[in-house]
Amino acid sequence: MADIKKIGASISAQFRNLNGVPPAQWPIVPRVMCGVGVTILVLVLGWYFYWSSQLEDLDRASAEEQTLKDAYKIKVQQAVNLEGLRKQKQQVGEYVATLEKQLPSKAEMDALLSDINQAGLGRGLQFELFKPGQVVVRDYYAELPIDIKVTGHYHDMASFASDIANLPRIVTLNKMSLVAGKDNSLTLDAVAKTFRYLDEEEIAAQRKADAAKKKGGKK
Repeated sequence: MADIKKIGASISAQFRNLNGVPPAQWPIVPRVMCGVGVTILVLVLGWYFYWSSQLEDLDRASAEEQTLKDAYKIKVQQAVNLEGLRKQKQQVGEYVATLEKQLPSKAEMDALLSDINQAGLGRGLQFELFKPGQVVVRDYYAELPIDIKVTGHYHDMASFASDIANLPRIVTLNKMSLVAGKDNSLTLDAVAKTFRYLDEEEIAAQRKADAAKKKGGKK
């Protein structure tokens, strides 16, 4: 204990009367502690003003590198699957072309309505209602709903629905309701929907309406 006290007293004595004495002439302990303090101060200031921003830039660069790697992997996968995607695109194009052939033009709509009517009459059904509605113009096609009400026997109704499905043009039956009547007869209420191409005037009007809608949305 006495030795420790002597060492402590000796160190303490080295810090006395340092005012006005140049640091180069200080005793060893104050000079070492001063050097350590300056070193710590330099490290703190360097971290705050320089190294911290450098590390942030490094983190950003690392994150960007990972993003680029992920994008590269995706592009490599797309390149590997490119041939398969081209085949799928070709198949989709052929399917769309097949569906387009099933859409009549505006001039062919009257013939299609007659085919629907004849499909019912050919099965011995009685039409109580056959009323084309208002044409609904979509982006690339027009939709015509037809309110129908027919009466007949069950098998004739089923055959009629099958004939509608097998028409060369697309016709769907919607909102169907069957009501049983006398003599085992049934009454079918439904909305048949047919679809057709838009003619050039309708396409121009649709594009004009879309442009006006987009222009109005920007205001």
